[in-house]
Amino acid sequence: MSKVVGVIGGMGPEATVEFLRRLVAATPAQDDSDHLHVVTDSNPKIPSRIAALIDGNGEDPAPVLCDMARRLEAHGADFLVMPCNTAHYYLPAIARSVRIPLLDMVALSIENLGGEGSKLARVGVLASPAVRLVGLFEARLAADGYATVWPEREDEDALLGIIRAVKAGRVEQGHRKQYADIVSRMSDANADAFLVACTELSVMGPPAGSDGLTIIDTLDVLVEAAIRQART
Repeated sequence: MSKVVGVIGGMGPEATVEFLRRLVAATPAQDDSDHLHVVTDSNPKIPSRIAALIDGNGEDPAPVLCDMARRLEAHGADFLVMPCNTAHYYLPAIARSVRIPLLDMVALSIENLGGEGSKLARVGVLASPAVRLVGLFEARLAADGYATVWPEREDEDALLGIIRAVKAGRVEQGHRKQYADIVSRMSDANADAFLVACTELSVMGPPAGSDGLTIIDTLDVLVEAAIRQART
């Protein structure tokens, strides 16, 4: 019998739906009963992580996230996932608020790069500026021997604009071209692998022209880890 997956969601709603879609698609199944039992709290009213971490004037999201985790535990979840990279800044507080495991998408994604035996050296991180500002990836990447490549400031601002367009359901072809151009410039800056470290960018899909690049989508990593955890 598989374990019950609890999803701390709503950051944003479409990213949560994309996680669930990928979870269903990746689960080996012949019938309904072969799929995982998932309890989801998709709460778009969680205080803005961008307002709290970038603007510095927003309400702390941690109490709401911790309350969601406790309610998911009370509803029978055996472990938790949170398909939002930026919200992983609050992971220690959330983990302390419950008695069940909370999978760490950031750590799992770095492990997916291959560790010390990997030939990769410089990892481009495609994320909200908040991810860079709070240091979610850089120190962990360095500890595993990777240098971090960030977008230039103008491109970082453009990425945030793309993320906001996804949240608003207003992605246009121009956003897709911007995204592809940013990845191309980071590749020219010697990034030899990329982490898609914002689930809104996961919703966008792989950037155009990236077929020859090593791109690891943190949302895919979380899906795979959730299936493993549920089946152990």
